[in-house]
Amino acid sequence: MSLAKIKRIILVLSGKGGVGKSSVTTQLALSLSLAGHSVGVLDVDLTGPSMPRMFNIEDAKVTQAPGGWLPVTVHPANPDSGVGELRCMSLGFLLRGRGDAVVWRGPKKTAMIRQFLSDVLWGEMDYLLIDTPPGTSDEHISLAETLLKDAFPGQVAGAVVVTTPQAVATADVRKELNFCAKTGISIIGVVENMVGFVCPNCAECTNIFGKGGGQVMATDFNVRFLGGVPIDPQFVMLVETGRQPSYPEGTVINGRDFSQAQQNGEAEPPEEATRGAGHLAEKYLDCSLEPIFREITQSIVTAIG
Repeated sequence: MSLAKIKRIILVLSGKGGVGKSSVTTQLALSLSLAGHSVGVLDVDLTGPSMPRMFNIEDAKVTQAPGGWLPVTVHPANPDSGVGELRCMSLGFLLRGRGDAVVWRGPKKTAMIRQFLSDVLWGEMDYLLIDTPPGTSDEHISLAETLLKDAFPGQVAGAVVVTTPQAVATADVRKELNFCAKTGISIIGVVENMVGFVCPNCAECTNIFGKGGGQVMATDFNVRFLGGVPIDPQFVMLVETGRQPSYPEGTVINGRDFSQAQQNGEAEPPEEATRGAGHLAEKYLDCSLEPIFREITQSIVTAIG
C-alpha cells in the first residue's frame, strides 16, 4: 500500500454537507505544515472535489510515475523557517474543467477510492488528512474497510468530525459519530465551524448561527471538543485570490488584535497584497483563524501521540 510510510492518517468527516469540512481540512493541513510536519491531503469527495481550489492550485496537473501518481506540491519544505512540505491529491486534478460533473455509480466510486489509497506515491510523511464527502455512503464504508484492513496498528489515528452550531446540522453529524462507532474508527474530536462571523468592515464578531451545538454534541458522545471556528471572509479571499488577510483597526478576535500591523500606516492595496511574496501557508499566518487552528492542531497532535 502506498500509505505504508505515512505515520498518521486522519479522516475529516461530517454527516452533513455545507458545514465547511474542506475548509477545516485545509486549515488543519496548513497548521500542521507550519508546525514543521510533512503533510498530505487526499480528497476523496469525488463528486465535489474542492481541495485544488482551496489550495489555489487548480491549474496543477498530476504526474504519472512508475508505480502510481505523484501528488501535487502545494509548497515545499523550508527547514530554515520550520515549515513542512504540503502535498495534495484530488480527482479535481484529473478533470478537464472546473465545472465537469462526475456521474459515477457506487462501484466506480469505490474503485477510485481504493486506487487513490494504493496508487498515490506519498513517500515518507508525518500526516495524511483525508477529506471525505458528507454522509455515510459507499465511499465511507469502502474507505473505512480498506484503511482498517491494510493500515498497520495505530496508523489510522481517527476522525475529526465537523459540525455547525444549528440543531439541523448536529442531528446529521450525530449519525456520523455513530458510523465511526460501528466501523471501529476512533473519534479524535469535534470541531464546531461557523461559530460567529468576522465582519470585514468593523471589529465585530457576531454569532449568526448560534453557538455551542457542537460542544453539547461532543459532551453527549463523551468525545473531545476541539474548538469553535468563526467565518472569516479574509480567509475566503486568501484561498480564492491569494490576497494577504488585512483587518480594520480594532479587530480583536479571541483576545488577539489583528489590526496592529496596519495601525502605523496604510494597509497594502489589494493588488499589492495579492502579488506579495510568500506561499499560502505564510500568508495564512496573518489570518484570524490561524491561532485558533494552531490550538486545535496542538490538541489533535497531543491526543493521537
